[in-house]
Amino acid sequence: MKLRDLALALGMEADDDREIKGINSPELAQEDEIAFLSDDKYIAPAAASRAGAFFIRREFADLVKKEAFKLITDDPYMMMAKTSAIFAEPLVKSDGKAAEIGANTQVMERVHIGSDTVIGKNCVIMSGAYIGDDVTIGDECVIYPNVTLYNKTVLKNRVRLHSGTVIGSDGFGYRHTKTGECVKIYHFGRVVLEDDVEIGANSAIDRALFGKTIIGRGTKIDNLVHIAHNCVVGEHSILVAQGGIAGSTTLGRNFVAGGQFGISGHLKIGDFVTVAARSGVSKDLPSGGKYAGFPLMEHKRWLRLQAKIAGLLKK
Repeated sequence: MKLRDLALALGMEADDDREIKGINSPELAQEDEIAFLSDDKYIAPAAASRAGAFFIRREFADLVKKEAFKLITDDPYMMMAKTSAIFAEPLVKSDGKAAEIGANTQVMERVHIGSDTVIGKNCVIMSGAYIGDDVTIGDECVIYPNVTLYNKTVLKNRVRLHSGTVIGSDGFGYRHTKTGECVKIYHFGRVVLEDDVEIGANSAIDRALFGKTIIGRGTKIDNLVHIAHNCVVGEHSILVAQGGIAGSTTLGRNFVAGGQFGISGHLKIGDFVTVAARSGVSKDLPSGGKYAGFPLMEHKRWLRLQAKIAGLLKK
């Protein structure tokens, strides 16, 4: 699509005929893609970006490479949302080749497998599973009944997904107009589950907006856990039931969270951190700590607080 035509579709002007094949984040964008810069937190990656064009606020226009075409707007994020609809990927491929299925893999009845999907050897895929297009599944994986793998999902080796789990659904991304309507942000990334990951029943892991949502090697996730778009969960972590992680948060290795935990977005959590059940994490945490409660505090302090509360209730 010519940049001129893209701008016209958005009610903007661009006297430029360069070809734009998609939209991407500043970090990942190539010369035939358009990126966006709406927040000063992302100036550094935008300045180093290879993007051929930018939706950008006027005050940031001189901060990206001079060769990039600048589409000046007060709301680059809204322009990104509208552009995501223009470049949204098809729900089902109209072409592509039949799936490749490895030796000794058992596929039960009523399983859908999409185009250009590759499944390794010695897997078991049970009835009712839906496997989309361009999915990659490694060796010795087990997919229980009624699991859904959206397009482009990647499972490495020995991954085990329990019934009702959904991997690769769109992240919860919308932009409000000035009059309050929600504009959907279409997602282009994928989910990668590394070796020896196991995910309990009815959990959901969202695809990245751009790039990858990653669940690290050896991680075990209980039932009813939600992990939002662009999160990274470090290897050998434990996430207990009924918890949730908001978008773009990174957990270090061997993170442990008790049941009904909640973690805010855009946080960085260190290695070997433990968070007790029903805790709420709203700030970055260094490696090695044990925490509880909301507002979050060191676990020993939380225990002392509970003892004092119990004493007051006796009076």
